[in-house]
Amino acid sequence: QVQLVESGGGLVQPGGSLRLSCSASGFTLDYYAIGWFRQAPGKEREGISCISSSDSTINYVDSVKGRFTISRDNAKNTVDLQMNDLKPEDTAVYYCAVSLCGPGEPIVGMDYWGKGTLVTVSS
Repeated sequence: QVQLVESGGGLVQPGGSLRLSCSASGFTLDYYAIGWFRQAPGKEREGISCISSSDSTINYVDSVKGRFTISRDNAKNTVDLQMNDLKPEDTAVYYCAVSLCGPGEPIVGMDYWGKGTLVTVSS
C-alpha cells in the first residue's frame, strides 16, 4: 500500500526548532517531487516548501524562507523539513505529499497525502 507518513511534530517554545520527516511505504521518494504543506486552525492548507525529483528545484514560501530547510535522505527514503526559529504563527498540522515543484511555481499537492503531524509553538 502506497502512503506517506509524517513524524516529528510536537510542542516547542518560540525560537525553538523541530525536524519533521516524511517517510514513504510502497514507493521510493526520490523519484518524485515532494512538498510540505500546513494547515493552521481556521485557515486553508498552504504549500510551504517543495523539492523536485532531481533536487534541482527547492522552493519556500516567504513566511518560512531562511528559517526552514527541506532535504532528502535517500538512504532512509525520507524528505525532511528542518524548522528553526519557530514562531506561534507556525502552529499548524503539517503534511507531506507528492507535489508539483517548478522554479518559481506555486507549491501544489498532487497525491498520496499523509495524515499530518501537529506542530504547536507556544510558551
